[in-house]
Amino acid sequence: MTSTTRYRRAEQTFGELEVWAVVPERDRKEVYDDVLFFLAKKEKEQAKQLRRRNIQALKSILDGMSSVNFQTTWSQAQQYLMDNPSFAQDHQLQNMDKEDALICFEEHIRALEREEEEERERARLRERRQQRKNREAFQTFLDELHETGQLHSMSTWMELYPAVSTDVRFANMLGQPGSTPLDLFKFYVEDLKARFHDEKKIIKDILKDRGFCVEVNTAFEDFAHVISFDKRAAALDAGNIKLTFNSLLEKAEAREREREKEAARRLRRREAAFRSMLRQAVPALELGTAWEEVRERFVCDSAFEQITLESERIRLFREFLQVLETECQHLHMKGRKHGRRGRKHHCKRSHSPSGSESEEEELPPPSLRPPKRRRQNPSESGSEPSSSLDSFESGGAALGGRGSPSSRLLLGSDHGLRRAKKPKKKAKKRRHKSNSPESVTDPEEKAGKESDEKEPEQDKDRELRLAELPNRSPGFGVKKEKTGWDTSESELSEGELERRRRTLLQQLDDHQ
Repeated sequence: MTSTTRYRRAEQTFGELEVWAVVPERDRKEVYDDVLFFLAKKEKEQAKQLRRRNIQALKSILDGMSSVNFQTTWSQAQQYLMDNPSFAQDHQLQNMDKEDALICFEEHIRALEREEEEERERARLRERRQQRKNREAFQTFLDELHETGQLHSMSTWMELYPAVSTDVRFANMLGQPGSTPLDLFKFYVEDLKARFHDEKKIIKDILKDRGFCVEVNTAFEDFAHVISFDKRAAALDAGNIKLTFNSLLEKAEAREREREKEAARRLRRREAAFRSMLRQAVPALELGTAWEEVRERFVCDSAFEQITLESERIRLFREFLQVLETECQHLHMKGRKHGRRGRKHHCKRSHSPSGSESEEEELPPPSLRPPKRRRQNPSESGSEPSSSLDSFESGGAALGGRGSPSSRLLLGSDHGLRRAKKPKKKAKKRRHKSNSPESVTDPEEKAGKESDEKEPEQDKDRELRLAELPNRSPGFGVKKEKTGWDTSESELSEGELERRRRTLLQQLDDHQ
């Protein structure tokens, strides 16, 4: 009978027994219920014990299997269990709940993963510990080099590498992360340099106690020999000792340079006082004077006594005579220059009037000079000739006809006046050229020459434009030269042209 047996099934099984028949029906059901409760409790307890036993057995089997690691999958583990004789012979273990088996396997894998992580951490710690030991060993190696004097604050890696590379402590440092041998060397040298100021004070105290002073000619061996007798020098760095010696030597050289400068300043002051004494001598010194002749005059002077060497006195005296001779020559040359300059001004004033008159005589009369026209803009070139021609024609008509001689005379006189006035500027330019030959290259004169060369071409263009104008008056048909005006009228003098112009203006007023 089990906890799942029905009452009818129990009645069929135990109904023929006397014990079953003696007990009343109601009591039999109560006893049946009590037995079912007891059997259920017993079966549950047995199931727990069996589950606990199977889990423990499976764990022991998994622990004993070396092929199972933290990367093994569940399917691989099942195959390994089927091949295991302990698992194959245990039927209760084979009937184990799959969920319990999977949970047991999962717990086993998690335990293996924790063990693997712990092992990795232990390996990392061992590696770090070894790296630290390698660095400490290399640091000890640097201390040994410093004690032997091979390493100091002025050492370089290039100089020390041959001695370092042969040691096994340097080889152990290669390839590991963190500080490299070069980094440790640099840190070590920087620490030595940081001790420089403190060690410099110690060295100065030692020198003060020994009464030793570094001068310009002091050798480093003597300096180091004096320091080595003191006990405090045992902990000093050799490089810092050398740097301290260089610093003290530079100060000694600076003091020596300052002494030399001061001596040179004193010497210059003495020489200046000696020169001043010579310059202020009464009577004054003259060229050609010998030092022996005037020496007795300055013996009692303080400037004379300050120059102790006689050779220096003679040298300064000769230099003074050279300066005196140079000054005399300079004054003589200056006077000669002033005399020449005065004669030049006098000659210029005497020759200037005759020169201008000759230039004016060489100039041609204004009536024979070619006219000089102003350059016109391209936009105005087409409109100006016609407008000027119209104005001339209108003026001629007012005086008595478009082609009357009076109009031609007026036009000719006006044009002649312009032609007579313009060459005056040209004459001035020519006079300027004759007075200053260097002004030939003046840009303005070059432009004037270019305009003079272009004037014949402009006159030709003007004649063509006048020839193309329609309704020309008969008066303009007379033969003209390149200028476009009568040559007979243009050849008249300026006064005659002015007189005729006034006559024509008077006639015009009378007609009005």
